[in-house]
Amino acid sequence: MKIILASASPRRLSLLRNIGLEPEVIASQIDEDSVPGESPEEKARGCALAKASAVAEKVEDGLVIGADTVVVLGDEILGKPASREEAEEMLACLSGRTHRVVTGLAVVDAGSKRFVLSHETTEVTFRRLTRAEIASYVASGEPMDKAGAYGIQALGSLLVEAIRGCYFNVVGLPLARLAKMCEEFDLNLLVELAPYVSHAQDLGGHGNAERKARC
Repeated sequence: MKIILASASPRRLSLLRNIGLEPEVIASQIDEDSVPGESPEEKARGCALAKASAVAEKVEDGLVIGADTVVVLGDEILGKPASREEAEEMLACLSGRTHRVVTGLAVVDAGSKRFVLSHETTEVTFRRLTRAEIASYVASGEPMDKAGAYGIQALGSLLVEAIRGCYFNVVGLPLARLAKMCEEFDLNLLVELAPYVSHAQDLGGHGNAERKARC
């Protein structure tokens, strides 16, 4: 079954490739600010569905995956910083505190337009950061395209004291949750992908063409 990722996020694409998927990538062009939502969870789910649905209208078949990740501190949603100064402010607020990372997920069957909607929440605790550490991290440029002004999968991992929940959710795509949702469309990702991942390992990692043929 064809898989389509309705996101230009290199991190989400990398996570899917790590489990053996080679999805078609069609970035959605939606105005996230126009999507209603009374809670961060509702907002994230709404944005994920809007992204997946917009792409599903452009293709004839396949499963379209939409995702939207937000960082929540107290009742405030922290988006992507608009400037280095804003990134420093966000990180100073997160320092020594626990926040939530919420990813809304939508899987849409492009043919029937049937969809499954869910979300995943992970708690992340930052250690206490010095001003010098915050300034150095922001100067690296890593925070600028990420919700909450950090990326846990790279240099930002040094900011984190503990996490409770799904690590991949913090990166941007909760894989176990996604697999459960795909089962609603009679697609078991583990059963489908395991033979091809194993074959790729036997070939020394050169089984990518085999996986593309199926996914």
